[in-house]
Amino acid sequence: MLNNCHEREFILRLRSGDVHAFDSLYHAYHGMVYANIFKLTKDESATKDILQEVFICLWEKRRMISPDKDVSGWLFVVSYNRALTWLRRSLRTADVYAKASEEPVVADNGHHEAQMELLRAAMGQLSPQKRKVFELCKLHGKSYDETARELQLSKHTVKEYLSASLACIREYVRKHPEYHLLYIQLVLTWSACCLF
Repeated sequence: MLNNCHEREFILRLRSGDVHAFDSLYHAYHGMVYANIFKLTKDESATKDILQEVFICLWEKRRMISPDKDVSGWLFVVSYNRALTWLRRSLRTADVYAKASEEPVVADNGHHEAQMELLRAAMGQLSPQKRKVFELCKLHGKSYDETARELQLSKHTVKEYLSASLACIREYVRKHPEYHLLYIQLVLTWSACCLF
C-alpha cells in the first residue's frame, strides 16, 4: 500500500503516460486486487485474467483518474464489477459448456504475434547472457535458482541480469509508444506467472 503523497505522485505521472509509475502502482496493489477477485471467482485462471483486465483498464483510463482520489478504491470497484460480470457469464454458460461438443477452436493469434514481435525487437537490444537469463526466467518460467544452475551463475547475478533486461525492454518501449499497451499486457502476464 502506498501513502497518499506517493500515490498522488504516481497517479500524476501515470496520467502523463509514465510506464514506471504504472509499474509502481501495479506492484503496490496487484496482490490486494488479486485477493479481492479470487474471493469472488474462486478460480485462479479467471482471477489472473481479470487482474490483467483491471490494470489494462487503469492504463487506458489513466487520464481520467483523479490524483485526489484513492486509486486502491478505484481498482477495487473495477475488479469487483469485472469479477461479478465473470460470475454472471459463468452461470449463464455453465449448461452450454456441459453440452458442447469438444470441437477444436481456432484462436486468433494476431494479438499474440504482436506481443512476440515486441519481445523479439526488444530482446534484440540485450547482451547474449542477459537475453538467455530473460528467456529462461520469463519465457520458460524457470526460477532464479534453476536459471542460475543452468547458466552456472549466482542467483544474485541472475536477478541483476533480469532487472537490467526489463529496464532495457522498458526503455525500448518508451521509444516506441505504439507498443505501450502490449508492454503492459506482457508485464501483467509475466507477473502473474511469477507471483501466483
